[in-house]
Amino acid sequence: MLSHNSSNVPDSSPAGERPLLIYLHGFLSSPQSHKCQLLKAWLREFRPDIVFYAPLISPYPAQAALALGSAVSEFAASHHGPIGLAGSSMGGFWSTWLAEQYRLPAVVVNPAVTPSRFMPAYVGQDLKPYSGELQTYRLQPADVDKMQQLESAIAGPLQSRYWLLAQRGDETLDCREAEEFYRGQRQTVEEGGDHSFQGFARYTAALVDFLFPKH
Repeated sequence: MLSHNSSNVPDSSPAGERPLLIYLHGFLSSPQSHKCQLLKAWLREFRPDIVFYAPLISPYPAQAALALGSAVSEFAASHHGPIGLAGSSMGGFWSTWLAEQYRLPAVVVNPAVTPSRFMPAYVGQDLKPYSGELQTYRLQPADVDKMQQLESAIAGPLQSRYWLLAQRGDETLDCREAEEFYRGQRQTVEEGGDHSFQGFARYTAALVDFLFPKH
């Protein structure tokens, strides 16, 4: 279930006691996304002690919530090291949803705050993953209703620790909504850029330090 980083430098710590970084990709994306692979490669080179887990997330909210909730619940029960979340776009929403339940730190990159608002535009259409998967998805009105239920679960004051990374040039999501939602949390909001968050590599080291601070 876990994808372990490998390195020429051996790590004697059991996997269950090492830091665990969970990366959650965006809507119709995959663990093969640029940011996910970039972070995975950086960890392999510079922080091989960190266990990296990046699941393939269903675009169907009920399925995604069940799978992600089960995985993190299992980690919370069995993993004895620190756990941190990072997610982009829709993955930012899922990171927040999970962080609130399990009191985990999370870095959210151009996150979707209320996904149910843009989901109706996709209802009834054949949706193909950006990753090139052959599978086709089709959302139904019930999926929008489910997403609204999930959003309501994090409608109150945020209980976890967040770092918002956003770019005002995001052509898909209005970052002002994220700025308001994560008010009071650490925020880095840049002018320009786009939804992919240009220059993400600049923040990999700081992202890891935020999730797993040295004491």
